[in-house]
Amino acid sequence: MQVPNGATGHYLLGMIYRCTGRMSAAAEQFTQALTLDPLLWAAYEELCILGVAEDADECFSEATALRLQQEHASTSALEKSNFANENRILSSSLPSSLGDIIPNQMKQLHANNTAEVPGYPHARATALRVQNSTTSNVAQFDTPSPAATQTSSIVPPPLFRNVHAYQTTISGDAPTKQKANGANQPLRRKYLDEARLKKVSGRLFNQSSDSMPRRSARLSRETTINSNSNSNLSQFGGNGTDHSSGKLRVNSSTPSKLCSTAVRSVQVRKGKPRATENFDEGSRYEVIDEMWTDNVPATSSTASTTEGRFFEQDKAERIMSQESKVAIGIRELLGLLRTLGEGFRLSCLFKCQEALEVFRKLPESQFNTGWVLCQVGKAYFELVDYLEADHYFELAHRLSPCTLDGMDIYSTVLYHLNAEMRLSYLAQELISIDRLSPQAWCAVGNCFALRKDHETALKNFQRAVQLDSRFAYAHTLCGHEYSALEDYENSLKFYRCALQVDERHYNAWYGLGVVYLRQEKFEFAEHHFRRAFQINPRSSVLMCYLGMALHSLKRNEEALDMMEKAIAADKKNPLPKYQKALILSGLQKYAEALEELERLKEIAPHESSMYALMGKIYRQLNILDKAVFCFGIALDLKPPAADLAIIKSAMEKVHLPDELMDDDL
Repeated sequence: MQVPNGATGHYLLGMIYRCTGRMSAAAEQFTQALTLDPLLWAAYEELCILGVAEDADECFSEATALRLQQEHASTSALEKSNFANENRILSSSLPSSLGDIIPNQMKQLHANNTAEVPGYPHARATALRVQNSTTSNVAQFDTPSPAATQTSSIVPPPLFRNVHAYQTTISGDAPTKQKANGANQPLRRKYLDEARLKKVSGRLFNQSSDSMPRRSARLSRETTINSNSNSNLSQFGGNGTDHSSGKLRVNSSTPSKLCSTAVRSVQVRKGKPRATENFDEGSRYEVIDEMWTDNVPATSSTASTTEGRFFEQDKAERIMSQESKVAIGIRELLGLLRTLGEGFRLSCLFKCQEALEVFRKLPESQFNTGWVLCQVGKAYFELVDYLEADHYFELAHRLSPCTLDGMDIYSTVLYHLNAEMRLSYLAQELISIDRLSPQAWCAVGNCFALRKDHETALKNFQRAVQLDSRFAYAHTLCGHEYSALEDYENSLKFYRCALQVDERHYNAWYGLGVVYLRQEKFEFAEHHFRRAFQINPRSSVLMCYLGMALHSLKRNEEALDMMEKAIAADKKNPLPKYQKALILSGLQKYAEALEELERLKEIAPHESSMYALMGKIYRQLNILDKAVFCFGIALDLKPPAADLAIIKSAMEKVHLPDELMDDDL
């Protein structure tokens, strides 16, 4: 199947497959998109979320860098060839009178003529504009001015920039008049008026390429005129006018000064333009910089050849330097993507400790960014290290205060830390940034959930679902609130909606397992806990609840093995230690159970359920004094209302025979 738009098309098709639940087809499209464009990070991110991404070292490898360099080189070569073809078409379409102007002169010609029209930035070179009527190929290079109707009456500027010079007449009294005036007032530049500009531009450009006289013919004609003249005036060219004959003349008393003019024109050609030069103390003239380079002696051609060779060498060096910079840039970019991609892939596979080690390899400038700090905070959240998660989420929010991604997890971290004031402040901030974001309403819902106002929290979570129906975490939080309200039917409904959005959202599988465990549907509970454990095999909480389901199914050996794994996964988690002691007590292994409870006392010394279980074990061992003591401590720690009556009843029955004891604890 042909997919349009290359990698982007495959990526969009993969998103459609993912939204419709066809995960294998979506993974295939994302892989194809990443094959076509290795720098399409969004495709790799989606593969990581689906849990099928390959190692970042393979995706962003050295082979990928070489391929990108080759693609860049081929693209650059194609652009250069297209540019050369355009230049060849342009040069072939120019008239013969302009075709022998060298490229350097054409570049300076274009710059000079563009600068001659102040206030009209879209004006092009006159040489190109006037040929539009005769040559169709040049029209594609001319951008029309938006103010064409306003400037239609303005005469185009002259072809060459420095055409203004002191104008003299052919009549004999003109030099005398100029000398007389020179003693009384300073000499000033005489500019051509608009009529003479029209005459000049008409003579230069309105003729076709066939009727326009070649430069050599004009020079020979002007040489004849100069030989017949008895004055010392030397004519420079035919692109200026005077009051009588339309010829521009410049006072030149000696041939040596004419040679100095040629030398100065060479300097102008080498990148040293000069507006005016002094011939003598009483006169100034403007150098005609481009037209007269053909009359310069052989030294100018040698200089231009040397200059061209140096220009080619410098151009080759610049190309090599640019290619090396591109290669270095590609390697550095792929190295950064390799580190970020591997860390994100491990994080999506819930290998949080390995992900943290990868992220720590980043340079400081890359590590201290909002996205990386959020990923580090999520990793600590999955490791149930809420203090470290709070630290990195706070840094991320400080660096990127308007970034909302990950703020829903941050609000849950503050919920577990019982930081009510900070959670309320975060919720207000997120609402002020974007009140239509699901993350903001999840934070508001967590505020009310922390206050045990489950109904108001549920309304806020439902608001988040309305804003984004594909926000899986909002569905899961709704399920948690319905479960707290003991509305298990709606709780199951929202958990399943979350799984329809994201099949790998293990929190929803966990929620389903908890509901079935409370309903004493132990087989269903074991199934859903196992599915969650397959997605996140490093979670100590999931291992513990799976062990509880196995214990309820009387599979005590498997339950004990699972509790051992849970304790090894997180030694600070008190729940698996308590559940292991409970299982050992059920197996009548009281000594082992007491040892486990003593270790638990070091971790959680204020757990009332732990002392209640110890009192029960001492009662079974007929150590009544310790049993009463443990029950008394459990009551002093203010247990929940549901456990309070059970502990009081057990304490009252300590001295009763065993057959009258209830096994409620």
